[in-house]
Amino acid sequence: MNKILATTIASLAFIGAAYAADVEGTVQSVDPATRSITLEDGKTYVVPESISVEGLAAGAKVKVTVDDTSGAVTAIEKAS
Repeated sequence: MNKILATTIASLAFIGAAYAADVEGTVQSVDPATRSITLEDGKTYVVPESISVEGLAAGAKVKVTVDDTSGAVTAIEKAS
């Protein structure tokens, strides 16, 4: 039973990871009114209310995690 449970959990974790993409780039602009950020490659991402855009500014290097199925931003963090 434990082996089946462990296999199921591992499979679900793998499936979840397959549907998220990390995009790294440099912030070109931030629009707090529309909660969107634009990276230097020209792609714009709308940031949900659950993620703060405070402290994001042009020139910051970030990693944006995007759900592949919905296109929704699920996380933003500073890139190294």
